[in-house]
Parts: sequence; structure tokens; C-alpha cells
Amino acid sequence: MRTSSLRKGSAPAKRQGIFSSLRWIYYVSRRFSQVDTKGRSSVTSRLASTGIAFGVLALIVVMSVMNGFQREFIDAVMEISSYHLQVRGVADKDAFLSWCQEEGGVRAAIPFREAQGLLVQADSGAEAAALLRALPADVMERDEGFRREVRMISGHFDVGSADTVVLGYDLARSLDASVGDTVDVLALSGTSSSALFSRNREFTVSGIFYANYQDINAAYAFVGEEAGRDYFGADAEQLYGLKLASSGRDAAAAARIAAAFPETSAESWRSYNRTFFGALRVEKNMLLLLVFLIFVVVAVNIYNGMRRMMYERREEIAVLSALGAGPRELQAVFVVKGGCNGLAGSLAGLVLGLFVCVNMRHVFLFLSKAQFWCQCVAAMLLDPRTDLGYLQENPMFRVYASVPARMFPGEIAAVFLFGLCSALAASWIAGRQILKLTVSEVLRDE
Repeated sequence: MRTSSLRKGSAPAKRQGIFSSLRWIYYVSRRFSQVDTKGRSSVTSRLASTGIAFGVLALIVVMSVMNGFQREFIDAVMEISSYHLQVRGVADKDAFLSWCQEEGGVRAAIPFREAQGLLVQADSGAEAAALLRALPADVMERDEGFRREVRMISGHFDVGSADTVVLGYDLARSLDASVGDTVDVLALSGTSSSALFSRNREFTVSGIFYANYQDINAAYAFVGEEAGRDYFGADAEQLYGLKLASSGRDAAAAARIAAAFPETSAESWRSYNRTFFGALRVEKNMLLLLVFLIFVVVAVNIYNGMRRMMYERREEIAVLSALGAGPRELQAVFVVKGGCNGLAGSLAGLVLGLFVCVNMRHVFLFLSKAQFWCQCVAAMLLDPRTDLGYLQENPMFRVYASVPARMFPGEIAAVFLFGLCSALAASWIAGRQILKLTVSEVLRDE
């Protein structure tokens, strides 16, 4: 009975001991912070917190801006050009489209054909190579992503007849074509059932679109399904572009398609644009690596500040150790102090970073005007005869103000935790010096 009661009471007693130890560690750490307000270690702690704040701020802004730049390109490529999945070899069209409608992860399934051609403007004779893609007439209603990324700047997206074409903006400029002009497809790649050269493939420009990816604007022309069947040849391969609810689930969707339709083959957007997406990923990673160096410098400053604080507080540490505090508990005191500095800096950087990203346009416009007025004041002070009419605002700030910032919660949380963990790691490494401290020598010298 007595033994069982001791065993039952041991767990609460142990938890109470842990909580008491944590309260003692936090109390001593807070007292060190309150007492040390004018020493070198205090200045170093403030500078370290400021460095973490600026590091978190810079990293959040850089990542959000890079996401904005890259997602504009990636969305345009996936929604217009590559789709999330391209499926070929479908034997039963109706069964496949029915399966796509019943599948919850598929937003849209668009049949299309494509061929490369040489386009000639009938009046001016201007020529340009293009990728012709034959789409259903109701593609705008069936594909929300396509409708969002294809922005019509002239005319309408009309491919309902066999003699209409929609051109990309840069392609239309190369052909010197506008809405209502006639464009001939002089040369067209295809199969043996289609003519390589012909003067009978005439299209009327029904619209001109603009996308966020310049290569699409310069190369893509859309025609109707009827024109694809008539001009691309009877043997032209019919493909299906699938838009998924989540582009990251392309591998799982391809596996389900292969299981339901073994005769088909599916190509993901990752392999379709491997070089392009790889270059974007390398660009972002290199930029993040450069910004991460800020945390390395901050961690070194925290390490040096903690070592200096331990040297300045070696008498107090010796007294606490003589009263029964263990080396690990004393080390935890400085880890908690470093963690508090890191937490303060990370929270400040998080708030500032989110504020800048949400108000990107207003922040950079304010900086543009502030720089302009500083230049004016400096010019008047240095040379009152300076003609201020030659001064102007930096145009790059206008460019930065138009940058779309996209914030992903996972990345922002990772940045915040990295700033906090860098302070904790530096404090823990510096706190190992306590394990080498000899209490008797400190007290004897005192």
C-alpha cells in the first residue's frame, strides 16, 4: 500500500520539480536582463535582436517578391501552355471525360491538338513562326484558370468557327496584325494527311491576348477544334489537358489515370518545363542563401554577447552554483535569455515583413518620395543655385511598387522559426562555457 502510494505520487512530484526548475531558470534569466541594462552585453543583445528582426524582415520580403515574380510565370505556363497533366493515347474519349468529371481532384479536362506553323499577314507580308493549338469553342467557360491567365486586350476569344484565330500580343506585333486582319498559315507541321505548304489556310484575327509569360505571347495562336481537324490532318494526335485542384498532386493523379486507363500516358508539368522551373528554383535558392547569411552574422553576435555576459556574471554564476544550481540549469538560464532575444527579434521582423508585403505599393512609393525630397534638401544645402527641375524620383521604386507579393504560410513560419532557432543555438553553444567554470577558483579570486 505504501509502495504503491509512493509510486502514484512520484509522477506529480516530478512534474512539480520540473515546473519549479523552469520557473527558477526564467526568474534568474529575467533578473540578469533587468540588472544588465548598460553593459556591453546589453548593447550586443539589442543589436542581435535588431539583426534578427532585419533578417526575418528581409527574408520574408525577398521570398514573397520572388514568389510573386515566379508564380506569375508558373501560373501562365501551367494554365495556358503545359496544363497540370497532358494525357495522350486515350482510346475512349467519352469514358475518359466522364471519369474526369467524376474525379474530385480534376477541375477541367480540355481536348486539344497542336502543330507548328509559319504565319503570314495577308496585307503586309510579315512572317512569324507560331505554335497553333486547336481548342474547344467553350474553353473559356470550361477552364477557369485559362480564362484568368488569358487577358484579352483586343477583340474577343472567339474560336467557334474554322476561320478565326486568336493571337498572342507579341506574335500579333511581329505579324503587324490587328483584329479583323487576315493571316495565312503558309507552312504547317503535321502528318502525311496534312499539306505542308498551302495557300488555302486563311484565318481572320478575332482577338489578341496577353499573358504574363513573354514566350506565350510571342509564339501561341489559338484556333477552333474544327480548324484543327481540317488543317492539322486526320492523324494529328488528340491530347487532353487536365487542370487539377492542386498542382502538387500531379503524380497521384497520373497514377490514378494509369490505373483506370492503362493504354494512356500522362506527362506532368514538372517534366514538361523541367529546364524553366529548374532555373527559377535555382534563382530563388541562391537568393535565399545570400539572405540567410544575415542569420549567420547575427548568431555570431549572440554567441559573443553571451560569452561576454557569462564573464561579467561569473561571480553570480559561482554563487548560484554553490547554492545548488547545476551546470545544465545555469546553461539553460542563458539559453532562455538568448531565446527571448531571438523571439523578440523574430516577432518584430515577422510583423514588419507582413506589413511591407501587404502594403508593397505604398511602402515603395513612400520611399521614392522620401528619396526625392532628401535629394532636394541635400542639393539646396550644398549648392543653393542648383536647378531642382533636373531632379526626379527613382523610376526603379515604381517598378518595385508594382511587384506582386505572394506569401505562403509555410515559408513564413519556417523563416520565423529559423530566426528563433539561430538565437537558441548560439546561446546553447555559448552556454557550454559554464560547464568548464570552476566555482572554487571564482570564489577564491573574489
